[in-house]
Amino acid sequence: MNVSDSMTEQENVHVADRERYSRQMLFAPIGEAGQAKLLQARVAIVGMGALGTVLANHMVRAGIGFVRLIDRDFVERSNLQRQMLYDEADAAGSAPKAEAAAARLGAANSGVVIEPVVADLNFANAEQLLADVQLILDGTDNFAVRFLINDVSVKHGIPWIYGGAVSSRGVSHTVIPGETPCLRCLFDQPPARGTTETCDTAGVIGSIIHTVASHQAAEALKLLVGAHQQLNRKMVHWDLWYNQYAAIDVSKARKADCPCCAARQFEYLDASLEEDTIQTLCGRNSVQIQPVSPAALSLEEWAERLQPLGRVEKNPFLLKLHLDEALTLVLFPDGRMIVQGTEDPTVAKSLYSRYIGM
Repeated sequence: MNVSDSMTEQENVHVADRERYSRQMLFAPIGEAGQAKLLQARVAIVGMGALGTVLANHMVRAGIGFVRLIDRDFVERSNLQRQMLYDEADAAGSAPKAEAAAARLGAANSGVVIEPVVADLNFANAEQLLADVQLILDGTDNFAVRFLINDVSVKHGIPWIYGGAVSSRGVSHTVIPGETPCLRCLFDQPPARGTTETCDTAGVIGSIIHTVASHQAAEALKLLVGAHQQLNRKMVHWDLWYNQYAAIDVSKARKADCPCCAARQFEYLDASLEEDTIQTLCGRNSVQIQPVSPAALSLEEWAERLQPLGRVEKNPFLLKLHLDEALTLVLFPDGRMIVQGTEDPTVAKSLYSRYIGM
């Protein structure tokens, strides 16, 4: 960057912004030139649950010029322990998370363009929602969506920052297409359904959410101001309860035969992967979800895991979890589920993700 470019960027930090971001600009690695870049930056956050709310709070308050918030779900009372942008009124009114978060953040920084998108990110809309930003932040809770983000990232050359948290454990990794391993270099396929814990089955403490999301946010600022030398190229793991920390060097983990970043086969953007997996059962007020890859679940283990969440019934062929008078989840050993009490595929998919994992 030459001197005239730097001056032009500094002039873009207006007088009002100078006061708002004064402490951030006093941090030398950002400064006025870096703040000008942040004010022009475009970021998408996928998932406005626990990680997403912390990420969005950091991005908007830091002055990222455009922030898109993508989430399919609505606020429930059980979210309030860790999803920092919502309150009891949001839960009582079942407010869409993206809309509730945008309203709260807009009151904190009216100078940022915040675009709430109440939608299920899938193969049909992923490129439309993610291909026009500089950075994608992962606030999701399932691997299927992460592999979809990874496809968009590699196809369009957009960095993304993976993050996950459950129980007291967390992980984060920054993916820069062409430089670092992509997610499929590290995990060839998503974990089998039912083999990973979720916050709704294993619980989660709020502090691990903030640890992971704050790490993601710091890496985001480095990327957006161009401080690539300071990026953490390792996959970082935490367990705050048991005082464990690990940073795993994955710099040499790029695979020459990776189907995504080497062969450029974007399978998760291929509609055929989702065909016939979600089906509304006509006349039954139910939705069936059929995994593309069948699982092999132990109904005994799942009965024990789900027992604290509602009334459980089980026979040798299926398990029923009665969440309330209206909603019942019927789980089969192959991972198939029938969600009784709704005809909305998005609601059914959200419940499957929460209680089984996708």
